[in-house]
Amino acid sequence: MFDTQKVSIEWGGKTLTLETGKVARQADGAVIATLGETVVLCAVTAAKTVKEGQDFFPLTVHYQEKFSSSGRIPGGFFKRERGATERETLVSRLIDRPIRPLFPEGFYNEINCIAQVMSYDGENEPDLLAMVAASAAMTLSGVPFMGPIGAARVGYKDGEYQLNPSDAEVATGDLDLMVAATHDAVMMVESEAKELSEDVMLGAVMFAHKASAQVIDAIIQLAEKAAKDPWELKTGTDLSAHKTKLKGLIGKDLAAAYKLTNKAERQNAVNAARTKAREAFEDLKHDNPAEYLGTLKLVKKLEAEIVRGQILNEGVRIDGRDTKTVRPIEAEVHFLPRAHGSALFTRGETQTIATTTLGTRDAEQMIDGLNGLSYQHFMLHYNFPPYSVGEVGRFGAPGRREVGHGKLAWRALHPVLPTKEEFPYTIRVTSDITESNGSSSMATVCGGSLSLMDAGVPLKRPVSGIAMGLILEGDKFAVLSDILGDEDHLGDMDFKVAGTSEGITSLQMDIKIAGITEEIMKVALAQAHEGRAHILGEMAKALGETRTELSAHAPRIETFTIDKSKIREVIGTGGKVIREIVATTGAKVDIDDEGVIKVSSSDSAQIDAAIKWIKGLVEEAEVGKIYDGKVVNIVDFGAFVNFMGGKDGLVHVSEMKNERVEKPTDVVSEGQAVKVKVLEIDPRGKVRLSMRVVDQETGAELEDTRPARQPREGGEGRGDRGPRGDRGEGRGEGRGDRGPRRDGDRNRGPRRDGGDRGPRRERGEGGNGGNGGGNDDGPAPEFAPAFLTGDRD
Repeated sequence: MFDTQKVSIEWGGKTLTLETGKVARQADGAVIATLGETVVLCAVTAAKTVKEGQDFFPLTVHYQEKFSSSGRIPGGFFKRERGATERETLVSRLIDRPIRPLFPEGFYNEINCIAQVMSYDGENEPDLLAMVAASAAMTLSGVPFMGPIGAARVGYKDGEYQLNPSDAEVATGDLDLMVAATHDAVMMVESEAKELSEDVMLGAVMFAHKASAQVIDAIIQLAEKAAKDPWELKTGTDLSAHKTKLKGLIGKDLAAAYKLTNKAERQNAVNAARTKAREAFEDLKHDNPAEYLGTLKLVKKLEAEIVRGQILNEGVRIDGRDTKTVRPIEAEVHFLPRAHGSALFTRGETQTIATTTLGTRDAEQMIDGLNGLSYQHFMLHYNFPPYSVGEVGRFGAPGRREVGHGKLAWRALHPVLPTKEEFPYTIRVTSDITESNGSSSMATVCGGSLSLMDAGVPLKRPVSGIAMGLILEGDKFAVLSDILGDEDHLGDMDFKVAGTSEGITSLQMDIKIAGITEEIMKVALAQAHEGRAHILGEMAKALGETRTELSAHAPRIETFTIDKSKIREVIGTGGKVIREIVATTGAKVDIDDEGVIKVSSSDSAQIDAAIKWIKGLVEEAEVGKIYDGKVVNIVDFGAFVNFMGGKDGLVHVSEMKNERVEKPTDVVSEGQAVKVKVLEIDPRGKVRLSMRVVDQETGAELEDTRPARQPREGGEGRGDRGPRGDRGEGRGEGRGDRGPRRDGDRNRGPRRDGGDRGPRRERGEGGNGGNGGGNDDGPAPEFAPAFLTGDRD
């Protein structure tokens, strides 16, 4: 039933399989790519006609992660996959960037490329597999795609490159780099690195390029078996005569415009030349709309020729700089008084206000992905309002470009951040672009680094970033440092490098031609190194190192550890105790399974109160130590006092004052704060407290002035009790035979918790010992209740 074609290769110690003909057969091209037990389906469809007036290539890439692929049900109310997540957006861009340049100029048919993760094994990442599947589906579809491309991920650990490392290997290594390439040249690079040298980074790119060639060969093998017939492209109209006319009409105007160093003046002059060209060809607009649109595109080509020729032949750029000079830089920190950290970073006509906000654990970002719930404690958000380029436009939720630029800056700064254990804060950096003519993402890196340092985040080292451009004509090329917006649009490459004085932390490359060579990349990396060093020097003029103190407006976090066996006491039943601590003190309290407790607040008094409370719950009381307490219950014989946050003890009425107290309520009331000394802790954990030996104002210990207890009448004791023997026999000289015990003989009265036992009845005939004669003992002395002192008969 199915005409299935399949190709498999051994790739990095694993089997990569590409299969077509079984699924999604109505698409122009559909491929199932499998690596391990990770499976991605990619389907490509292309419109057979071009919309009227279409003058750009409408390629749309959608990457989707199906929760069922990892046996999970999505969280949230709707329980289904909805709008693209940040990761899905980033992977969609990752696929789009190397594919888009490989379609011929003038091809304007709409194309959809949809890649869906159908199975995920938790080891082989689906983003790489989706790139491979998309390349294969494009190649099979018959559309004029000048591919295929291959892709590879590279890690670096202990001086060795790793092909397609797992997430665990990436986490313990020094590099996570993704490359897409044709057989001849590299098309796209995306990476995060732990301060690696230019040579190591270049070696990683070349290692990935070599590995991607195996994938390209496999796709070609599959295409030889299953590719559809290639589309026939219409021959374009010969516009050479129009181009000659345009050169004579506006050539000098454009050349003069691109010598203006001010962006606004330059744009006005260029727009005037474009208007002049439109007016000259107005008749063509009605007679032949397609030819009219093609002619207007020639204006853009004419601009590119002027700018590129000036750079290659004269070494002079649009704003008068040479190829290596970085525009003037102004940096200012503590730009916003209430922000925890802030910086205004300006490079030429590119500017950002970067802010850093510090939060507690509950401010972490929760991410529901294929691997389950995860939490991100560092976020970077990039915003690009239309006024930053002097335009009127949409303003609202971030688009794909903003998400991508923000992630690039995130990768640049992430390797130099302290660990969560070293700095237990949630960190959010926001970059608001206020001017743009050049790389705003690299301005975000510089401004973000300064704002983090201003906030007191202990970075390993400051990070700077620079965007490099390329002009390539045949064998002649020029690499440009710190490119302008026009140089980006009219050039062949956008090559961004970020890093510290010790090495590269992020590298990203996008090209608009069929790829660049190792030689060009080597020159670009070396030139970028010089530029980054210069920018770091300018940044240091504003702030050379991280501030030693946090902003007064930032929350403080104190961290300490308790025994894991005490966690339950801090949390309480159903969280009752920890909620009470938070509600009463105003501080936030987080505790993990290892007993690590983080207490946070912008008020240090709240932190101290919460810490004292928690330590009181988990620490053991010490005999002889004085504590602050609160009366929680009053009974006839004394008052129960809560101290150390979670412990109760009894202050007997006799321990309230150094004078007789008739009723406990004469001295204390419920809720009253008191100071108590621990007198005794019995084997069952019951605590006996005293107020009378503590100064209730200062908490100082007082001398015990209570009269010492006098010996009982009858001599110095009971004498030698002798051997116990049988109960019927005398226990010593004075006791004599007590006789049989009968109910009611002792009649001690009702026994209350902690109360006095009351007077004792005569015990029968006594001997001639200490209390002989069967005397009634009477009540215990008022300062020494018998049940407390243990000094009873």
